[in-house]
Amino acid sequence: MELMLCAPGEPVELRREPKNPHDANAVAVFSGRGVQMGYLSAERAPLIGRRMQEEEYVAIFQALVGSYGYVRIRFGGGAPTLPDPEAPTPPRSGPASFDPDTFYPDPEGPEWGA
Repeated sequence: MELMLCAPGEPVELRREPKNPHDANAVAVFSGRGVQMGYLSAERAPLIGRRMQEEEYVAIFQALVGSYGYVRIRFGGGAPTLPDPEAPTPPRSGPASFDPDTFYPDPEGPEWGA
């Protein structure tokens, strides 16, 4: 729900969770209102967590695409920028959406008695 309340460019807070029982590299993402929105992906968390310890950073909310939230992070000073509105949104991974009202015809089969 909190992801749906975030506007593009809104500041977010990243918190490392070295005592997380599932992943010692976990990095949690919190909204500016202090509500946890989720975690960085397990593939990116180790690199980003390490850089968070070494450098100054600023993070902002970029967009909600499907059920995935995207953040932008700038290391080494300055503020992250959002992509142009005309730019394509990040690709969505996971299962394709399904519309229960769409008609999906069966493929044509052989003629009967052939």
